Amino acid sequence: MLQRLLFGLITVASLSLVGCAHSPQQLNPQPKLTAQLTPVGQGQPVVVRVVDGRPSPSLGTRGGMYPETSTISVSGNQVVPKLQAQAEAAVRLLGFTPTTAGNAPQLTVTLAELKYQSPKDKLYVTEATIGATFRADVANNGRRYTGRYGASLDQRFGMAPNQDTNTQLVSDVLSDALTRLFKDPSIGQVLAQ
Repeated sequence: MLQRLLFGLITVASLSLVGCAHSPQQLNPQPKLTAQLTPVGQGQPVVVRVVDGRPSPSLGTRGGMYPETSTISVSGNQVVPKLQAQAEAAVRLLGFTPTTAGNAPQLTVTLAELKYQSPKDKLYVTEATIGATFRADVANNGRRYTGRYGASLDQRFGMAPNQDTNTQLVSDVLSDALTRLFKDPSIGQVLAQ
């Protein structure tokens, strides 16, 4: 009787561990600019808008034995305000003043893609490729400029990554792509004209 009870408890414990390892993860990344920017503006007002242009909040799955239950997602409602704050900070560092006045030069930053890919044919999650792509659209006095900026990271793991690890990895990739966008000198040049 005791053996059966112990076997039952061990089975339940191991099944719940497997279930936890493959449960969906809702990430809450903290993107940050990671480089100094050269000011080119003279305090001119700029309308800064950040939008989520992804077709879905899902980034992909972590793979493993049950990939359909191991989805990773980032809510636009959570990430867009953080990206907005970083974009406004970047515009200030470039020497401009964020505003809501409609007739000022406009900078629209679109989160075009955010993905997380693990090998589908492996039982254990040992690696992942995380990628982010932003699009910038600048409009000032009839002049327009559009650019795409991406970053990716190939990461290997000794064991399946937990939510905190994945949050940090996605934050790093978002930060890298956003920093590349604001380091494009054409954005500041068009806004300054």
